Formats: sequence, structure tokens, C-alpha cells
Amino acid sequence: MLPTLLDPRPYFADLPDPRRETQNKLHKLHDILMIVLCAVLSGVEDWVGMADFAEEKEAWLRGFLDLPNGIPSHDTLSDVLGRIDPPAFQAAFTAWATAALPGLADEQICVDGKAVRGSRDGANPAVHVVSAFAGRARWVLAQQAVADKSNEITAIPDLLALLDLQGATVSIDAMGCQKAIARAVVDAGGDYVLALKDNHPTLCEDVRLWLDTEVTRSRLPVLETVEKDHGRIEIRRYALGDRIGWLEAKPDWAGLQAVGRVESTRIIGGQTSTECRYFLCSFPECGRFATTVRSHWGIENQQHWILDVQFGEDACRTRKAHSAENLALMRRMALNLLSHNGLPRNSIRRCKRRAALNDDYRLRLLFGTPTPVTP
Repeated sequence: MLPTLLDPRPYFADLPDPRRETQNKLHKLHDILMIVLCAVLSGVEDWVGMADFAEEKEAWLRGFLDLPNGIPSHDTLSDVLGRIDPPAFQAAFTAWATAALPGLADEQICVDGKAVRGSRDGANPAVHVVSAFAGRARWVLAQQAVADKSNEITAIPDLLALLDLQGATVSIDAMGCQKAIARAVVDAGGDYVLALKDNHPTLCEDVRLWLDTEVTRSRLPVLETVEKDHGRIEIRRYALGDRIGWLEAKPDWAGLQAVGRVESTRIIGGQTSTECRYFLCSFPECGRFATTVRSHWGIENQQHWILDVQFGEDACRTRKAHSAENLALMRRMALNLLSHNGLPRNSIRRCKRRAALNDDYRLRLLFGTPTPVTP
């Protein structure tokens, strides 16, 4: 059983306040952040709605916030969140997200990017966010914003540097299949499974030809799984080969021990389609490889899809200063709390509805207890 996520307030306490110390600074940074978090937990997606929520719940908020000058306006909420330094906010989030875990050893860390499409501003592209997702714990560990998808290559090492990777397994799609990223994972004491595509054409062709030949000639054991769901049958055949002394590029990839192949056959109605994917792997166990590849897509199903459908992330048009990436981080904090501090077996939609209607339930989400917790 996973532990309850901790009270987020201590992790907000040391965030640098971006505002000048003037008489117009009426509201504490800590209070502003908690108001936004409570509103997002309750299904509110815009700044005006957040201010309205806080005004309606002011008496409840005063149970654990100071609010020396009442409720901030929606403009204040937007302006302050947009000016918070993203790296400092990301570090505080990661400290909070990892504090409740005994460690990341034996945890799979899925890394993938997502565009916050509503943040597109004229000629400027949408903010692109790279996240690290704990596959077994099922919560977001870290986030890094980049200008566009191509910059994931430079952002991923910074993202991983926020985490203690000792004993963890990092899985990344083809954009993150880079020598420097493999080196960073291995140097930190972790393992990796990296999707290999045509961004490394020679290496990919060598691996593809060897694995296809070995599997065809039955020189590699193949692990097969079959899944049936809603009229669809999916058959996956996993093969992992560690006899790769012939691979010229092997010395260039830190920790590389094996190359893997996944053949996926989908049968939907009378239609059948097959595709093969290839991977670089820092360990030789085929069963572990199969589990890691299959579990990687949890970041799509349990994070990205939910953020768009349940939190309206792609529709959110917040884009001023750093507000898009900082609000995206707030959504991930709310997603973690809804997934783990709420009632078991409740959907995210139902948890948000309960949070909107029930003050005690909202406290349970925030603090793991249905009673007020003093600052």
C-alpha cells in the first residue's frame, strides 16, 4: 500500500517570492499557492473561478491559511503564479512528490513530453512539458518545461537530475534515446530502456536486422502476451538479446547490455496490423524488459489523458509569463493528491466532484485527514 502524500505547505515555504516588498504586497505567497491548489482539486480551471471559489470558501480556508487581507483577486492569482521562478517551483514540487516514497529503488520512472496546446500565443509555440512519472506509485515526480519537443533532449538530463535514480529503471521514448541521457542514468545508479528509432539510423538498422534475424531463426527466446479488451485482441512478442559484442556502437552507450524487440499485432474486427519496435536496454532480463515497455504507457493513460480530459489542460489558454508551466505543475500536484489521498476506487472525476462539494473531503485530499490542520 502506498503512503499518503504529505502536507504541501512546508514545501511552498521556502519558495522565493517574486514580488517586491511594497505596501501593495497584500497576500502571502503561501496563501496564494494553496488557494490555487484547492481550486484545481475542486475542478476549477480558470483564474476567475479560482477567486470565486476562494471567496465562497473563505471561512474554510481560514482554518489553515492566514489570509491577512482577505481573498486575492483573480488578477493577483494569475500574476503571482506567472512570476514564480519555474526551476525553484519544480524543485519544491519534486521534494514534495518524493518525500512520501521510501525511495525510487525498484521504481520505474517513465519520462515523456506533452504540449500544453492552449498556451500557444500567435507565432510562439505552445509550452512543452516533460514529466517524470512513477509507474508503480502512479504519481508525477518531476516536471521540466521546454520551448518545443526538440528541446526535450536537453531538458531530460535536468529533469532526471532532480531525482535519486539509484536502483530505478528509466524508460524514455525515441526523443530521449541519447548517449548523454544513458550516461546520466547509469552514473546516477539507475537502469534504462530507451526506444530506438531512425534518429539513430545506422544503429537502428543494425539492431533491427540482427534482432529480426535472431527471432526468425529462433535463436532468441520470445515472451508472448495476449490481451483482449472491447473487441480488440493485442498480441505482443518480446525478445531481448545480450550477445551484442558485434555492435560497433556499444562502447558509445554507457551501460548498454542488450537490445530488445517488441512485435505488436492488433486484431480489431476483421483488420489485423503488426508493428515492431526496438530498444536499447541496460539489463539482460527479458521479463523485466517486457514489463518496463508495457508499463511505460502509464504516463499517457494515467497522466496525459487525465490532464486533458479531467483538468482541461489542452483547452487552458493561460500563457502570461511562466503561468502556463506553473499552473501545469499545480495540475500535476492536484492529480497526485486526487489519485492517492482520496477515497479508494473513486474515479478522478468523482474525486473532484466530492472535493467541490465537501469541505472535509477536500481537507483529506490536502492533508490526509478530514480535520483542519493549523499552519
